Amino acid sequence: VLIAVSDTGTGIPANMLTRVFDPFFTSKGPGKGTGLGLSMVYGFIKQSTGHIKIYSEEGHGTTIKMYLPPGKTAAAVGEGVTPSTIEGGHETILVVEDDRLVRDYVLAQLHSLGYVTLQAANAAEALAIVATGKAFDLLFTDVIMPGKLNGRQLADEVSKTRPDLRVVYTSGYTENAIIHHGRLDSGVLLLAKPYRKSDLARIIRKALNS
Repeated sequence: VLIAVSDTGTGIPANMLTRVFDPFFTSKGPGKGTGLGLSMVYGFIKQSTGHIKIYSEEGHGTTIKMYLPPGKTAAAVGEGVTPSTIEGGHETILVVEDDRLVRDYVLAQLHSLGYVTLQAANAAEALAIVATGKAFDLLFTDVIMPGKLNGRQLADEVSKTRPDLRVVYTSGYTENAIIHHGRLDSGVLLLAKPYRKSDLARIIRKALNS
């Protein structure tokens, strides 16, 4: 199966085309992009034993072609299945995410679930909020962020004054700050990007109820 996505944008310079699928490679500048979007697409395609190609011409646009093998089993058809209830709450959550679009998405989903939110674009902003003494019940933080502290280091710093801190980490990339030898550190809750609202709701409740 071939899925092709094309745009009429500015195109991608030839010297960048060989790097667009590299994790953390971005041309957007510090704090404006994670460089994980296309690398996640690449990983999904390869895990599905597929292939992906990109063609771009500056001033005209870009086309990405994704080749996926057909499924070998019939799709399961569920009849009379009741979707699980998505449980929300009214606690306050400090959301730390450097990508504005992702942060806005998370905030919108949390608000729709009934939660109150505080927001920060990096660890420094989050620590400034903590320093004001504002109360919150959960820290929801990206792992990889620009600045001196990553998400794990931020949580460790906040825990010095709030030892009962509940934390949910989120990341689009498996890295050693959270995962060691393929396993999560004990007691760590990690939500992999991309995720659905139901996944977000479930892990938030799991952390708050613990």
